[in-house]
Amino acid sequence: MSLKQQLTEDMKNAMRGGEKDKLGVIRLMLAAVKQREVDERIELDDTQVLVTLEKMMKQRRDSVTQFEAASREDLAKIERYEMGIIEAYLPAKLDEAGIEALVRQAVAETGATSMKDMGKVVGWVKDKAAGTADMAVVSQKVKAALA
Repeated sequence: MSLKQQLTEDMKNAMRGGEKDKLGVIRLMLAAVKQREVDERIELDDTQVLVTLEKMMKQRRDSVTQFEAASREDLAKIERYEMGIIEAYLPAKLDEAGIEALVRQAVAETGATSMKDMGKVVGWVKDKAAGTADMAVVSQKVKAALA
């Protein structure tokens, strides 16, 4: 079952179960996927759906940071709840050691020697670890490896 089909099934189950909050978040995810399909005039595969969900996670992380800075814990709580629902559909994240190993492999395969090659290395890692690695951490590890 594709990720999009899984979202649709979970939406139906949330409707049947009367889980209004969860239903709202799943509808937001499906709307984001559908919007991207309409904008780009393509049918999204699982990898592209994961990219869309990662983007939604990043938006919510940024929102939580801003809400906490503004002392709006009530709004931050809502965003954290949405992050929990979205996170259930994302693959398990790589740990620090896994990211470091991937960066070492990327440096070796791309032949990177200096900071000028950072884009190639990050691009390589992004292709291999789509949705499983925090790209901010990847960027830090690449900088450290090429420094």
